[in-house]
Amino acid sequence: MTLSRKARDTWAFWGFVGPFLIGLVVFGYLPIGWSLYLSFFDARDTVTPSVFVGLDNYAQMLSDGPFLASLGTFSVFAVFIVPLTFVLSLALALGVHQLKFARAFFRSVFFLPFACSYVVASLIWKTSLFSGVRYGLANSVLGLFGVDPVAWTGTVHPPLYWIVLVTARLWLQLGFYLILFLAALQRIPRHLYEAAWLDGAKSGWQVFRYITLPQLRATSVAVLLLNLINAYQAFDEFYNILGDSRGYPPFGRPPLVYLYYTSLGSGGQDLGRGSAGAMILAMVIALATLLQGRLFRFDRSAS
Repeated sequence: MTLSRKARDTWAFWGFVGPFLIGLVVFGYLPIGWSLYLSFFDARDTVTPSVFVGLDNYAQMLSDGPFLASLGTFSVFAVFIVPLTFVLSLALALGVHQLKFARAFFRSVFFLPFACSYVVASLIWKTSLFSGVRYGLANSVLGLFGVDPVAWTGTVHPPLYWIVLVTARLWLQLGFYLILFLAALQRIPRHLYEAAWLDGAKSGWQVFRYITLPQLRATSVAVLLLNLINAYQAFDEFYNILGDSRGYPPFGRPPLVYLYYTSLGSGGQDLGRGSAGAMILAMVIALATLLQGRLFRFDRSAS
């Protein structure tokens, strides 16, 4: 029996998409659905609870001071990391785009850190670059100027640990967003720049302001949204940079770290409250994403 072309295309489509769709359902949607289910139950030390508590877990989390403080922490982190990542990745993309040679080399060099494990990068930042002893690179450089070693990850006043966290995240993710901006820059029609030059526009800020930036609006919004979501979901660098054998300090604790201690902490598993906190965090991320998309009018094409 010979299959028609349409049937062959259908089977080919599901052959490629099917495994990924199954993985998305099994490892994505089902855990989210089960977490939502657990958030309405008293799920202490069990994933199959039977005591329905309604919205009690949500009320407890919304009145939990440390959880609310952790929401403030990731807001501070987002305030630092989102604009810095956007500006630096765009600046690097513009620089690489202007290169006449070795463009592929620099594109690869900047992208390579994105392939590095967040855990490995965090440990390198903590033990080699910003170590609190005099052998760390940052303290060695400061020592050349006669400055005493600084406990980067333990100094709260002023909060120097933000320097370690922000620089680690910047190094890891700049290359990814650089690639997105580079792809967008290569799609800008050349005749727009030629028309601007004929109209007397000055190369530099005027061309960037009135030609390049408007053409990058869709990519810019996508970069901002991805940055915002990733900032809210920060875990690896916080946990590995600030944590030690004594545990994890209360300062600089993002929501995912707090939820980790709530759900799987030494005081016993409380999957109900942890799931409720995860749902609250997901709703905050969704609202922030929708607000930002609305603010930048993501649904309208670039003009």
